[in-house]
Amino acid sequence: MTEQSPAVAEDISAIPLAQLNPARRDRFASDTVLPVFARLRREDPVHFTAESEFGPYWSLTLWDDIRAVGTNHRDFTSTHNIDLKSLEEKHKLDAALKALGHERRKSIGFITMDPPEHTRHRKAVAPGMGPSMLATMEPLLRERAGGILDALPVGEPFDWVDRVSKELTATALATLFDFPFEDRRKLTFWSDMLMAEPGHGPVKSWEHKAEETIKCYHAFEALWEQRRHAPPGNDLISMLAHHPETRDMSLEQFRGTLVLLIIGGNDTTRNTLSASLYWLNKYPQELAKLRANPRLMLPMISETLRFQTPISFMSRVATRDVEIRGKTIREGDRVVMWYLSGNRDASAIDDPDTFCIDRERIRRHLSFGVGVHACVGSRVAEMQLTVIWQEILRRFRRIEVLSEPARNYSNFLHGFESLPVIIHE
Repeated sequence: MTEQSPAVAEDISAIPLAQLNPARRDRFASDTVLPVFARLRREDPVHFTAESEFGPYWSLTLWDDIRAVGTNHRDFTSTHNIDLKSLEEKHKLDAALKALGHERRKSIGFITMDPPEHTRHRKAVAPGMGPSMLATMEPLLRERAGGILDALPVGEPFDWVDRVSKELTATALATLFDFPFEDRRKLTFWSDMLMAEPGHGPVKSWEHKAEETIKCYHAFEALWEQRRHAPPGNDLISMLAHHPETRDMSLEQFRGTLVLLIIGGNDTTRNTLSASLYWLNKYPQELAKLRANPRLMLPMISETLRFQTPISFMSRVATRDVEIRGKTIREGDRVVMWYLSGNRDASAIDDPDTFCIDRERIRRHLSFGVGVHACVGSRVAEMQLTVIWQEILRRFRRIEVLSEPARNYSNFLHGFESLPVIIHE
């Protein structure tokens, strides 16, 4: 038997290890999951959950083990998906799509490929997130970031996630895709629709989720047709449409790559921007350090990525029997690499439960993944966050967080639905 969601506060130490299900979503939404990972790191760092709504799976919670599996694509494949969804969710979404006349197809983005296929597809989009693209994007993004901040109310409460974090990421995604700028908020909306389940985020029902998923696909399939018949451009859709390795990709591959780019371009940046404001409020001495020394900007971003960990995990499937710390993971078993836990592992990171923007080895975090599947857009994310925080510090003396955020009901996306703030004059 696996554990059940409690109606009252838990004593994590009282739950038998065999029943512990660290992927349970309610703990992420209530911000009570870190004690689960702390116990697993101490008592059972290679933990097997035999029964859960997600099926059986292994949990890796130590930094070294996560890195070892993440850099070993031969023994731990990504080709059987990298998520942890319940059979009930898959069945309900399949039924909703079928009711609309669409059979669900397996999405095959390059995150669910292994080398050499992964390498070929990754190379097609990498130039769109490389140094020359960053140099082109930076002044435009800075101008638009300034416009976002200048439009904020002073002395009146507002939702930072909606007015700043979503707006910035929508702006950057529209630039990367050369998507109609006036429709940019569709991109963050579709990302939420793809990732949330009914009753959470904007999703009203499985039918609603299916309808918006189809709208998203159709919008980008139309862009694909336009771009492949036009001269090559610098946007990601054009790069995919004209690159010899991807111009003939299947519909399943295009949709999978599209979902990866939308979600990857949205959630890491958006949640890190919200979290950085939240944690700098919790640790005002760190904000004082940042104001006194602008060279701490990128270290502050790295520390927020570690401390918040916007993507909680990635999963793999074993291609053969592998032993880790005396436990045998069988061929076909799903293995979850909990980045959220590895980033709090005291055996790898000094004083990991303290937010400190000038710590040594500040980039020693797992939040962009490791190995061949490390985030291709990491430099774009860091550039966006650097630009917006430079513009924030130029404009505002103090931004106060008014209350605790509403957190995502997700074991995958570790972020905020809303964050009430006020800007003081």
